Amino acid sequence: MNARETAWRLFAGELNSSSASVKGNEEMSPTYVVTRLGAMVNRVMVAGVLTEKENIGSEDEPLWRGRVQDVGGSFFINVGKFQPEAASAIAELEVPAFVAIVGKVKTYTADDGRVFVSVRPETIVQVQEDVRRQWILSAARSLWDRLIRMKKAIAVNSTSEKDLTAAGFAPEEAKGIDLALNRYGMPDSSPYVKTIQDALRMLLPGSVIDFGFPEDVGGSPDEIEMDPEQSSADRQDMEDTILRIITELDTDGRGAPRDEVERRAEAEGISATELEEISDILMDNGMVYEPDLKRLKRIDY
Repeated sequence: MNARETAWRLFAGELNSSSASVKGNEEMSPTYVVTRLGAMVNRVMVAGVLTEKENIGSEDEPLWRGRVQDVGGSFFINVGKFQPEAASAIAELEVPAFVAIVGKVKTYTADDGRVFVSVRPETIVQVQEDVRRQWILSAARSLWDRLIRMKKAIAVNSTSEKDLTAAGFAPEEAKGIDLALNRYGMPDSSPYVKTIQDALRMLLPGSVIDFGFPEDVGGSPDEIEMDPEQSSADRQDMEDTILRIITELDTDGRGAPRDEVERRAEAEGISATELEEISDILMDNGMVYEPDLKRLKRIDY
């Protein structure tokens, strides 16, 4: 492990939307994935729910793949024989489980040109929910700081690395922002602000937190009239109903069939659109996961 490299706290949405990478100038320099907000990421520290794991190697030489769910997306992890500590840890874990992972970021370019990002864990540790909550808060603060810094950078007449450094940005920060703007163009702040909103809603479930991105608004929040107390109560009732339906339909331990959940939900006055929204909320909150695309399963701790 290179202790000089920062283990970034960032959400899966920002990491997975990255496609640019750059290698340091010195010999044996690490390779960085550059996010749309200018973070130059070599290592990450993530925390979430390990919802899937699979050994696609052999018993003698295991190669583990897994999915770790955070506030609004999933990190994809690969653990092989060169990460013996992490490989031993993931082999012992029962899915689902709260985990904290420190690892290096890797990219893979498919034949069609698409770039996929994954994490190669150095360590995997099972944790309690409070550790996950602390990570969410740290990642949200870090994301907010990058949004503010990007806004300040764009306000500089020239966003070149040299001019950003002259304007007071640290050299590596200036380099990352310069690379991001040249590779991706001007970033859209909306998905990042919504991620922060979702993070705060998870951390403060009894509070009404609305940055203009309620789940059912789409692109027109100003056209929605909301009674926050009533909508919060209605949503909680629907969450409880969906959780009950999933539990009742999970008769074989493999999860509840989605089509059956949809049929039962509709019979209780919950539309297919509302079911999709509530399912997303439950998955974001670590209460439900998808064993496969056709099933929903409740997470019990």
